[in-house]
Amino acid sequence: MSNTNSSTELQNGFGRVIGIGSFLPKDVLTNDDLAKIVETNDQWITERTGIKTRHISDPKTDTTESMAIAAAKAAVKDSGIDPSEIGLVVVASTTPNILFPALAACVQAAVDADNAMCFDLNAACPGFITAFVTAQNYIRSGMVNCALVVGAENLTNYVDFEDRGTCILFGDGAGAVVLKADENVGYDAIMRAAGKRGECLRCESYMQKGREKTPEFIKSNYINMDGQTVFKFAVTEVPRVIDNLLTKTGTDPDEIDYFILHQANRRIIESVAKHLKQPIEKFPMNIENTGNTSSASIPILLDEMKKAGKLGEGKKKVVISSFGAGLIWGAFQTEI
Repeated sequence: MSNTNSSTELQNGFGRVIGIGSFLPKDVLTNDDLAKIVETNDQWITERTGIKTRHISDPKTDTTESMAIAAAKAAVKDSGIDPSEIGLVVVASTTPNILFPALAACVQAAVDADNAMCFDLNAACPGFITAFVTAQNYIRSGMVNCALVVGAENLTNYVDFEDRGTCILFGDGAGAVVLKADENVGYDAIMRAAGKRGECLRCESYMQKGREKTPEFIKSNYINMDGQTVFKFAVTEVPRVIDNLLTKTGTDPDEIDYFILHQANRRIIESVAKHLKQPIEKFPMNIENTGNTSSASIPILLDEMKKAGKLGEGKKKVVISSFGAGLIWGAFQTEI
């Protein structure tokens, strides 16, 4: 696994995760609650997704911005660093409550990271790993020594609660990590995309000048998904990219302590575990209680794992992988 380079232009090691934080709204929507809205039931949802409950934002208090800030503050506090050390803030989100300024600039102000450059990125559910990989490259180049990476989503704003195929899946929340350069940390990544296959998962912007607000257009402003196509994509490409990553780093799957996957569907995670011939216990899950929080799902899970004593000392070898709209997918390997 890459952690050294002879080039004198590269001044830093890669970044080690030194702080983790998250935020989940207090309001919870259960499967039984959804059964009162659409034709469904707890058993149907649980068997197909593994989801029991999901957190939903309070429109008066829980914006994407406020959730991102809460998670970022928790991560910075957990890291123990002075915010002035942060040289980069990246926020991954598909559901910002403001178009500009960037959510990252709002986070920078809130955590007093006055020396940091800031930008947002949109890569849907793989947004967090895309932001993480981007931050690692900034650190490795020597441009920054410390980075704050946030995934924040308010997905229920874009859910059609008449569509039982999507309204059962999504929740709201935010998660964040702080990375600091460390010459001894191992890290490598593979990222992939297939834009020609992207029509199966799509959500259009409402603000399109000249577009007639037909029923079809209104429907396109919600999350639209071909569930079977997305499922087949995930169970094929995720294990493949993990296999490729492990080959690249020269790591046997048995050496990995945890495979931390995007929390989209329990059956997808179980399928990946079966393909890799690894026990399901090495695939931590919180989807039962959070649903799919898109770019926030992985950092929220990381925070739960650290609080449970499973991560945080830099000794656990992990592979982290995500997939989603684009189609975009990828994986990285490091120690946390």
